[in-house]
Amino acid sequence: MSVADAAVARAVAAAGACPPRDGRPAAAGFPANGRARTLPRVNAADASDEMLMLAWTAGDVAAFEMLYGRHRASLYRFLLRQTRNPALADEFFQDVWQRVIAAGKGWKPDAAFRTWLYRIAHNRLADHWRAMQYRPAAPEDADQRTAAVADPSDPERELSEFEQRRQLQLAIETLPEEQREVVLLRLEHELSLEEIGQITGVGRETVKSRLRYALDKLRQRLHE
Repeated sequence: MSVADAAVARAVAAAGACPPRDGRPAAAGFPANGRARTLPRVNAADASDEMLMLAWTAGDVAAFEMLYGRHRASLYRFLLRQTRNPALADEFFQDVWQRVIAAGKGWKPDAAFRTWLYRIAHNRLADHWRAMQYRPAAPEDADQRTAAVADPSDPERELSEFEQRRQLQLAIETLPEEQREVVLLRLEHELSLEEIGQITGVGRETVKSRLRYALDKLRQRLHE
């Protein structure tokens, strides 16, 4: 279990840990929240995020594990791309899940869980930028990243593809914060314009406009 995973597990415990009522041990370090089970246990194969969240709030710790496992990697990647700082990304990742856990008792499926999760992440990032009044510059070690490429069977092709990805990443990092966020949510996380609007707190047309301007800038930057 990573440091971040352990921190989330402790947050789950702090939310109200006690042995599961059915005697089943908590897995992966996540203790049960101790509330009475009112929903049947669900399995990852056919359960929606919303079903898992409701099952966890009813006392099924395994449901939270499934939910966490589904979103941990993509959420962390989003935070890392926004902050460009692993230490900050770790901190915000833990903060976001702690807010999810704290809000769990009163959570209702008024919106998709994923939309709600990224809305929390958006708000945490906004709090940080407001406090800092600072947006970090593009990373200085970009030129060294090519050295990390493994020895491929077709070096020229693999290096070309890596260089294209590197150029796109660097181009995204030059975008204004609001445009960079919609690009990451749309292209990397495949969220709809409506979902992005719910996350960022703006209308669909504003999201569409930010995305259009961002893509125009990316095309221009990559062409250059």
